[in-house]
Amino acid sequence: MEVPITRFRREIFSLANQALEGQEVWFTHKGRRLKIVPEGKPASRLSRITPMQILVDPNFDMNDPAFRAEWMAMMEKEWEKDWADL
Repeated sequence: MEVPITRFRREIFSLANQALEGQEVWFTHKGRRLKIVPEGKPASRLSRITPMQILVDPNFDMNDPAFRAEWMAMMEKEWEKDWADL
């Protein structure tokens, strides 16, 4: 894609996003052609996610019967609310 400098100024963010997605973006200014090229290898959207730190007690046991019963009771309570709305 090649655009004049005035269009480039008007649409700089969308053109920059197109370049990041791998599309060639050229613009002309004073009779010269310039190309927008992202630095380095394109990163996937998944690789740009910041990991979230989750703290869990090392003694926590998800298979503990008391925990499972409490969790199941909470879920059933929420299900009953949803069913009541039907």
